[in-house]
Amino acid sequence: MNNGKIPVVILVRVSTVKQETARQISELQQHAAGKGYHVVEVCEEKISGSAQDDDRHGLRRVEELAVSGKIKKVLVHEVSRVARRNSVAHRFVETLEECGVSLYWHAQAIETLLPNGKRNPAAGIMLALLAEMARNESETLRERIKSGLALARKRGVVLGRRKGTTLTREEFLRKHKDIVRQLKTEQSLRNTAKIVGKALSTVQRVKAVLEYSSVE
Repeated sequence: MNNGKIPVVILVRVSTVKQETARQISELQQHAAGKGYHVVEVCEEKISGSAQDDDRHGLRRVEELAVSGKIKKVLVHEVSRVARRNSVAHRFVETLEECGVSLYWHAQAIETLLPNGKRNPAAGIMLALLAEMARNESETLRERIKSGLALARKRGVVLGRRKGTTLTREEFLRKHKDIVRQLKTEQSLRNTAKIVGKALSTVQRVKAVLEYSSVE
């Protein structure tokens, strides 16, 4: 029973199975608790934000809850967690609005519906802008990676598995999980190398693999 509290669903997404959703969930749960909301469910996705609409099972589940009248709000950490495709993000928001459900994104602390249930014009403009920025960010990251790989090849750097080794990308990251841990806390490359006692070139390779794996 929700004792009259507004029922909400938390939607979180990361791009790969190796990434964690704990921070997103924790911050959104704290927000819900502070507002006195009742969290009906936490929908978690580990899939690229550029994935096709039909593959987004988290979005589909949220829509089911909205259509059935079980929720009044959807909480996400930022717009890019909904999608990095404008068409997907806008279709999702339109479906929610048809059900009288508001989308709240924490990064800008704004909702798509006003307290009276009408569409929030400011949120509509911001949604379009942020969704486009998220898409461009993804494309820019891909281009940076392609450019970096091309430059590395030009310099004679051997990409992929080194001759004589059978390490996959996942195994390589596991082997250097100490470096991964430091990079995820936003340590600089040089500081990471000092902390873990490994060569800067190794840290750079780990960072490159992480960036490649996290393209959304």
